[in-house]
Amino acid sequence: MKIGTDIIQINRIVTLLEKYDETFKKRFLLDEEIASLKKVESIAGYWAAKEAISKALGCGIGGALSFHDIIISKNQLGAPTFTLSDEAQKRHHIKSSSLSISHDGGFAIAVAVVMT
Repeated sequence: MKIGTDIIQINRIVTLLEKYDETFKKRFLLDEEIASLKKVESIAGYWAAKEAISKALGCGIGGALSFHDIIISKNQLGAPTFTLSDEAQKRHHIKSSSLSISHDGGFAIAVAVVMT
């Protein structure tokens, strides 16, 4: 079992959205993720989640795992979940996982747990 966590100031995401808007979103989100996110707090949460997942996998975002290799969605109860692209799954061999995202007080935080 491996755990990763990340925290980000929501204002950092606000600044990037004001400067780059869709270009920034497309840098780290898939089209279906963009369509599902309406609040800046949620966008910040997805950023933190993708960073936390990469940390849990021990590789960070880079050659072994890109932002677009991580697909975040919500289950029928609204809880966040994630899968990896087929190529990334072949590299990282995730058997099970858990993801938690929260935001408050100007910060978004995420914790990811993976079993490989």
